[in-house]
Amino acid sequence: MAALISSSFFLTYFLLSLCLAWSLDGKATTAAKSHKTHQTHHTLQLSSLLPATICTPATKEDNYNEGLLKVVHKNGPCARLHQQDQATGSPTDDQLLEQDQSRVDSIHYRLSNKLSPHNVQQTDGTTLPAKSGSVVGSGNYIVTVGLGTPKRDLSLIFDTGSDLTWTQCQPCARSCYSQKETIFDPSKSSSYANVSCTSSSCSDLTSATGNTPGCASGSSTCLYGIQYGDQSFSVGYFSKERITLTRSDVFDGFLFGCGQNNRGLFGGAAGLLGLGRNKISFVQQTAQKYNRVFSYCLPSVSSATGYLSFGSGGKVSSSLKYTPLSTISLGDSFYALNLVGISVAGTKLSIPPSVFTSSGTIIDSGTVISRLPATAYSALRSAFRQQMTGYPSAAAVSILDTCYDLSSYSSARIPKISFFFGGGTVVELDPQGILYVVRSTQVCLAFAGNSDDSSVTIFGNTQQKRLQVVYDIGGGRIGFGPASCS
Repeated sequence: MAALISSSFFLTYFLLSLCLAWSLDGKATTAAKSHKTHQTHHTLQLSSLLPATICTPATKEDNYNEGLLKVVHKNGPCARLHQQDQATGSPTDDQLLEQDQSRVDSIHYRLSNKLSPHNVQQTDGTTLPAKSGSVVGSGNYIVTVGLGTPKRDLSLIFDTGSDLTWTQCQPCARSCYSQKETIFDPSKSSSYANVSCTSSSCSDLTSATGNTPGCASGSSTCLYGIQYGDQSFSVGYFSKERITLTRSDVFDGFLFGCGQNNRGLFGGAAGLLGLGRNKISFVQQTAQKYNRVFSYCLPSVSSATGYLSFGSGGKVSSSLKYTPLSTISLGDSFYALNLVGISVAGTKLSIPPSVFTSSGTIIDSGTVISRLPATAYSALRSAFRQQMTGYPSAAAVSILDTCYDLSSYSSARIPKISFFFGGGTVVELDPQGILYVVRSTQVCLAFAGNSDDSSVTIFGNTQQKRLQVVYDIGGGRIGFGPASCS
């Protein structure tokens, strides 16, 4: 009897131990799967993708008085020019994406062999220059700077793909588009001066604008003309003026365009701040103070704020990763990078390196949706769709062909996407840099493909959201850091 009880006890103990082992093994497997999912996917609250109707600025606004400029989306509630005329309204997503495609087309045109300078002439006031290959000026993000003495605050689109800084000026000899702020009047500034058309500065306009500058009739004043890919343009006098960024950052004799004849889709902004690599850009003109270093962080949604900082004194992420800066054929003004690969959900895509090296890659603050070579985009789209099979698909929106209806979900699991750049630098995109939200019923993959593999790859501003992007031109490198603004 005792032996029977003992045998029964050990059998029960064995079975309990086995069940416990299975249970622990199951929990370990579940935990491992959960950890792996965490490493390869984002769990995103869908409400975080939608902008608010009121501005939610960065917590330390006073930092903008210490060498930083506040960056806002031109169509968001944080912009000074947000309250447009009711008749104008905000552009639709289709219109925004159409403008974006115009910008990309103009970049491709500028980097082709078709671009040749055209003369700027004057008859009555100033006339429209022949079409150039300059990039479209209707970028998303704006900063406020002061111009003149006394200074007038103006909202300017900042653009790493453009060189010339310009603003609309009175008396608008031909025409000016509608802007929210009062148009700059050079006659009321004691620091304004025209540039002679025989000066070397005037000659520098050719490479910066794609048009050969001219002379104003009856005077030696230099004329500039720049036309963008969407038929927007600015024509006027090339001039010198005092420009003020912050209370301690003031520059005299800054070269800029004083536009007398302007037309375009600039969203009420007063003009453009050119941050390209040409010697006429703001970056090069302020090199003595800032050493050709600037950085920015683009906000996650249009109701939040980011920053634009010049010089090396701004805050720099401790986890910043640098990749070498390069150049691209026929595009010396652009900031070129060496893109070598892309991963989705932790798996590197099987894309031949030649796909990226043959076209080249630029980083651009004004292009909204990143453009990839056709082969690379096809691989990215296929991998992303495989990871999103649990969500219902939705109709395409303009250039965005991979969309989902997430209206029945409060959160969603989306695969992480990383870009591999030269120098062993891996940049993981912020979750807000992966999706473009039209509405909850149309949430789309924020990438598009070029028509083939020969056109340049563009790393656009949606993919740069919340990243700290540092341009160290003197050091020949660009750095990326995570989650640097709201």
